[in-house]
Amino acid sequence: MSQDSQNIVVGVLALQGDFAEHIKMLELCGVRAIAVRYAEELDGIDGLIIPGGESTAVAKLTDEGSAPIFSAIKEKIGAMPVYGTCMGSIFLAKEIEGSSQGRLAVMDIKVKRNAFGPQRRSFESDLVIDSLGAEAFPAVFIRAPVIVECGPAVEVLSAIDEGIVMARQGNLLVTAFHPEITDDLRVHQYFLEMVKEYRRSRVDQARLQPLKR
Repeated sequence: MSQDSQNIVVGVLALQGDFAEHIKMLELCGVRAIAVRYAEELDGIDGLIIPGGESTAVAKLTDEGSAPIFSAIKEKIGAMPVYGTCMGSIFLAKEIEGSSQGRLAVMDIKVKRNAFGPQRRSFESDLVIDSLGAEAFPAVFIRAPVIVECGPAVEVLSAIDEGIVMARQGNLLVTAFHPEITDDLRVHQYFLEMVKEYRRSRVDQARLQPLKR
């Protein structure tokens, strides 16, 4: 494990969806990963992954009658890196085509749900993603959305004929596909570089704080 990776903790929202697969990928990348089910578990993490699942169900998340985890996540998003896969990208989007469902609405993108039809039309495609290197990425699409519009602050990282399938806006990253069900660690490693940068910035800020007398 690199020195940069030591003590990094990444949370994975674990109320539904394929959170276990994300946790496994993060552990293979050499960092500690925890399942997040309650608002207080967001404290102490350096980044958060919102996995695939059913977007309309996740939109109603609450912490079993206490403070809504929905609101707690939104408060954390200010600077902390957050990565949404498939449903997670819908949850982060400011606009969902033809829908007003609950969402965090923090990333300047408009998404189209189920852009490729029902689950039986799931498919795999080798994507060229320059940020990940020359080798194509084996992207798996399952009832996937696409990004149909994005604001000027959004960096498009990969697109196919149907629309944008990977994008970044500052500390926010989204993919329409599921890297966690492949053997390729590169998307998670890309996100972890964002996390490491965020952690280093927090350490630098702490060092600059005047000492208390």
